[in-house]
Amino acid sequence: MDEKRFVIALFGLAVALVVGFIGYRFIAPLTVAVFLYYSTRRLFYRLDRFHLPASVRAAVSLSLIGIPLIALLGYTVLLVLIEARRFIGQYPVAETIGAENSWVGDLAELSNPTLDGLVAAYRSGQLDPLIEFVSEQAPLLASTLSGLVLNLLIVVVVTYYLLLDGSKFHGWLLTFDDDAMVRQYLETADAELEAVLYGNLLNVIAISIIAVVTYTAYNVVAPAPVEVPYPALAGALTGIASLIPVIGMKIVYIPLAAVSSVPTILGDDLALLVYVAGFLVVAAVVVDTIPDLVLRPYFSGKTTHVGLLMLAYIFGPVVFGFHGLFLAPIVLVLALTFADTALIQLLGGDSDEIGDDRGSVTVDRGQRRLDEF
Repeated sequence: MDEKRFVIALFGLAVALVVGFIGYRFIAPLTVAVFLYYSTRRLFYRLDRFHLPASVRAAVSLSLIGIPLIALLGYTVLLVLIEARRFIGQYPVAETIGAENSWVGDLAELSNPTLDGLVAAYRSGQLDPLIEFVSEQAPLLASTLSGLVLNLLIVVVVTYYLLLDGSKFHGWLLTFDDDAMVRQYLETADAELEAVLYGNLLNVIAISIIAVVTYTAYNVVAPAPVEVPYPALAGALTGIASLIPVIGMKIVYIPLAAVSSVPTILGDDLALLVYVAGFLVVAAVVVDTIPDLVLRPYFSGKTTHVGLLMLAYIFGPVVFGFHGLFLAPIVLVLALTFADTALIQLLGGDSDEIGDDRGSVTVDRGQRRLDEF
């Protein structure tokens, strides 16, 4: 009997190692999927009031976040291409770029960038340099695109089935319960993860609104040459950039200031740079600093220390890569929750003792609590 148990345990260990290796290989999309799961779970449960099937609610929850994000990124790329072509055609820099890269010059001279115009340019051979350039970079482009599609597919599928079967997985974990220790840890960690990761989503939305209002108000008082281009789009991108630690929103409003100042510098109207400097000051204070000091503590979870959470956002991408932006807070919450619940009981302490500035209050284990009802 012991030999059979040993063989089964050995087989289980081998399976666990294989699963762990696969999870490590795709740690980035799996981490993003966990973030999306906790970001959409409240909406998924609230849609139950409409008596929709679980599969429909999961699809709607993902669509309300995924479709706007994809549309926003696609619209951004389109506007960048349009503005780049307009800039290349308007300023003398087009001649320099065209001299070094013939396909760039040909695109700058393309007079009718519609479907018919592109077909005519292809037939005349005007697009041949661009086609040759893309053909040379085809392996790199194909590898990058296939990897992006694969990771996106993993994120969508894992998030979808976490919404559908997350409660079943939670119930399976509770089968290992021992004196309510596992249950207490899992429920506390689950609630804190939702508070922290859902707080990230709320922070993005709040900063996006603040940035849109700020950029629009700046355009009201600023002269046309130094206005912020597409303030609504720029504000939404600023909110998304707030997820990135340290540099965060600076990767949006600093390039915006640079883009706004280029026509002024090329037009020798340097007096208007005062407005650009004012925009940088307003963006740094109103969009970047004040929301970070006022809003982030409210969106940082129920018990997780704000300072530790900020350090997790900073060190996460350094240690794990970009997905560390989501992985490090998850690891921090799991570790702190374990220290506050299971570790205390394992060391013989009483996790029901709640300390505050006035001392400690001991709660009788047999006493019923309000949250139990």
